[in-house]
Amino acid sequence: MEQFKTIEDLREKIKEYESYLARPTRGLSHPTLYRKRDVQEGDVIIKGVRENDWFFSEDREWVLPHDQMGLSFSSNWQHLKGVYKMKEKHNFGASINVYWVLEEVNLPQYMRFMPDEKKKGHFLLTITKSMTLFQLVQKLKMVAYRMSVIKDARKAL
Repeated sequence: MEQFKTIEDLREKIKEYESYLARPTRGLSHPTLYRKRDVQEGDVIIKGVRENDWFFSEDREWVLPHDQMGLSFSSNWQHLKGVYKMKEKHNFGASINVYWVLEEVNLPQYMRFMPDEKKKGHFLLTITKSMTLFQLVQKLKMVAYRMSVIKDARKAL
Protein backbone atom coordinates (compact mmCIF):
# COMPACT_ATOMS: atom_id res chain seq x y z
CA MET A 1 0.00 0.00 0.00
CA GLU A 2 1.30 3.46 -0.93
CA GLN A 3 1.00 6.63 1.13
CA PHE A 4 0.37 9.88 -0.78
CA LYS A 5 1.56 13.09 0.88
CA THR A 6 0.35 15.55 -1.75
CA ILE A 7 -2.18 15.71 -4.56
CA GLU A 8 0.82 15.84 -6.92
CA ASP A 9 1.93 12.37 -5.74
CA LEU A 10 -1.59 11.12 -6.33
CA ARG A 11 -1.81 12.76 -9.76
CA GLU A 12 1.41 11.05 -10.88
CA LYS A 13 0.13 7.67 -9.75
CA ILE A 14 -3.25 8.14 -11.42
CA LYS A 15 -1.54 8.96 -14.74
CA GLU A 16 -0.50 5.31 -14.78
CA TYR A 17 -4.16 4.28 -14.87
CA GLU A 18 -6.71 6.80 -16.07
CA SER A 19 -8.13 10.16 -15.11
CA TYR A 20 -9.59 11.03 -11.73
CA LEU A 21 -12.72 12.94 -10.84
CA ALA A 22 -12.70 14.93 -7.61
CA ARG A 23 -15.24 16.72 -5.48
CA PRO A 24 -14.30 19.13 -2.65
CA THR A 25 -16.71 18.90 0.28
CA ARG A 26 -16.90 20.62 3.65
CA GLY A 27 -15.59 18.45 6.48
CA LEU A 28 -18.26 16.28 8.13
CA SER A 29 -20.47 16.58 5.03
CA HIS A 30 -21.46 13.74 2.72
CA PRO A 31 -19.52 13.53 -0.57
CA THR A 32 -22.59 13.07 -2.79
CA LEU A 33 -25.59 14.30 -0.76
CA TYR A 34 -26.30 17.75 0.68
CA ARG A 35 -27.50 19.24 3.94
CA LYS A 36 -28.85 22.77 4.28
CA ARG A 37 -25.47 24.03 5.52
CA ASP A 38 -23.79 22.74 2.34
CA VAL A 39 -25.68 24.98 -0.08
CA GLN A 40 -26.38 28.63 -0.67
CA GLU A 41 -29.49 30.26 0.69
CA GLY A 42 -32.39 29.67 -1.70
CA ASP A 43 -31.16 26.31 -3.00
CA VAL A 44 -33.78 23.58 -2.58
CA ILE A 45 -32.67 20.25 -1.07
CA ILE A 46 -34.93 17.22 -1.47
CA LYS A 47 -33.82 14.13 0.49
CA GLY A 48 -30.19 15.24 0.22
CA VAL A 49 -30.34 16.03 -3.51
CA ARG A 50 -29.98 19.62 -4.71
CA GLU A 51 -32.87 20.39 -7.03
CA ASN A 52 -30.79 22.52 -9.43
CA ASP A 53 -28.39 19.63 -10.13
CA TRP A 54 -30.94 17.22 -11.58
CA PHE A 55 -33.83 17.24 -14.08
CA PHE A 56 -36.94 16.49 -11.99
CA SER A 57 -40.43 15.51 -13.02
CA GLU A 58 -43.11 18.06 -12.19
CA ASP A 59 -44.07 16.26 -8.97
CA ARG A 60 -40.38 15.95 -7.94
CA GLU A 61 -40.79 12.23 -7.30
CA TRP A 62 -38.85 11.19 -10.42
CA VAL A 63 -35.46 12.21 -11.76
CA LEU A 64 -35.20 12.21 -15.55
CA PRO A 65 -32.09 11.62 -17.67
CA HIS A 66 -30.20 14.65 -18.94
CA ASP A 67 -26.62 14.69 -20.30
CA GLN A 68 -25.86 18.11 -18.80
CA MET A 69 -27.46 17.81 -15.38
CA GLY A 70 -26.05 15.85 -12.47
CA LEU A 71 -23.55 15.97 -9.63
CA SER A 72 -20.45 18.12 -10.28
CA PHE A 73 -16.91 16.72 -10.38
CA SER A 74 -13.57 18.27 -11.34
CA SER A 75 -11.39 16.39 -13.80
CA ASN A 76 -8.32 18.60 -13.85
CA TRP A 77 -6.14 20.52 -11.44
CA GLN A 78 -7.23 24.03 -12.44
CA HIS A 79 -10.95 23.30 -12.07
CA LEU A 80 -10.43 21.48 -8.76
CA LYS A 81 -8.35 24.36 -7.39
CA GLY A 82 -11.06 26.89 -8.31
CA VAL A 83 -13.87 24.89 -6.73
CA TYR A 84 -11.75 24.22 -3.65
CA LYS A 85 -11.08 27.95 -3.17
CA MET A 86 -14.79 28.70 -3.53
CA LYS A 87 -15.65 26.07 -0.88
CA GLU A 88 -13.01 27.53 1.46
CA LYS A 89 -14.42 31.04 1.01
CA HIS A 90 -18.01 29.99 1.77
CA ASN A 91 -17.04 27.73 4.69
CA PHE A 92 -14.58 29.96 6.51
CA GLY A 93 -12.50 28.03 9.02
CA ALA A 94 -13.98 24.62 8.15
CA SER A 95 -11.78 21.89 6.75
CA ILE A 96 -12.44 20.94 3.12
CA ASN A 97 -12.03 17.31 2.14
CA VAL A 98 -11.49 16.23 -1.45
CA TYR A 99 -13.31 13.05 -2.39
CA TRP A 100 -12.11 11.42 -5.58
CA VAL A 101 -12.74 8.44 -7.79
CA LEU A 102 -11.20 7.10 -10.98
CA GLU A 103 -13.25 7.97 -14.05
CA GLU A 104 -13.78 4.37 -15.05
CA VAL A 105 -15.02 3.28 -11.63
CA ASN A 106 -17.78 0.68 -11.65
CA LEU A 107 -20.75 3.05 -11.35
CA PRO A 108 -24.23 1.91 -10.32
CA GLN A 109 -26.51 0.87 -13.15
CA TYR A 110 -27.92 3.75 -15.25
CA MET A 111 -25.27 6.25 -14.11
CA ARG A 112 -22.34 7.69 -16.09
CA PHE A 113 -19.90 10.59 -16.12
CA MET A 114 -20.42 13.16 -18.87
CA PRO A 115 -18.10 16.06 -19.69
CA ASP A 116 -19.70 19.46 -19.16
CA GLU A 117 -20.14 21.10 -22.55
CA LYS A 118 -19.71 24.58 -21.03
CA LYS A 119 -16.76 24.19 -18.63
CA LYS A 120 -13.43 22.57 -19.38
CA GLY A 121 -12.26 20.29 -16.58
CA HIS A 122 -15.80 19.76 -15.29
CA PHE A 123 -17.76 16.51 -15.40
CA LEU A 124 -21.29 15.63 -14.34
CA LEU A 125 -22.40 12.36 -12.80
CA THR A 126 -25.64 11.85 -14.73
CA ILE A 127 -28.35 9.23 -15.06
CA THR A 128 -29.30 7.43 -18.26
CA LYS A 129 -32.75 6.18 -17.24
CA SER A 130 -35.63 7.74 -15.30
CA MET A 131 -35.65 6.71 -11.64
CA THR A 132 -37.38 7.66 -8.45
CA LEU A 133 -35.72 10.16 -6.16
CA PHE A 134 -35.27 7.35 -3.62
CA GLN A 135 -33.40 5.24 -6.22
CA LEU A 136 -31.13 8.19 -7.08
CA VAL A 137 -30.28 8.75 -3.41
CA GLN A 138 -29.39 5.06 -3.00
CA LYS A 139 -27.15 5.17 -6.08
CA LEU A 140 -25.42 8.35 -4.88
CA LYS A 141 -24.70 6.62 -1.57
CA MET A 142 -23.15 3.72 -3.50
CA VAL A 143 -20.91 6.13 -5.43
CA ALA A 144 -19.84 7.81 -2.17
CA TYR A 145 -18.93 4.44 -0.69
CA ARG A 146 -16.50 3.86 -3.57
CA MET A 147 -14.79 7.25 -3.27
CA SER A 148 -11.43 7.89 -1.60
CA VAL A 149 -10.81 10.99 0.47
CA ILE A 150 -8.00 13.45 1.14
CA LYS A 151 -8.96 14.89 4.53
CA ASP A 152 -8.42 18.60 5.12
CA ALA A 153 -6.93 18.95 1.66
CA ARG A 154 -5.36 22.39 2.16
CA LYS A 155 -2.23 20.53 3.29
CA ALA A 156 -2.17 18.43 0.12
CA LEU A 157 -3.15 21.20 -2.30
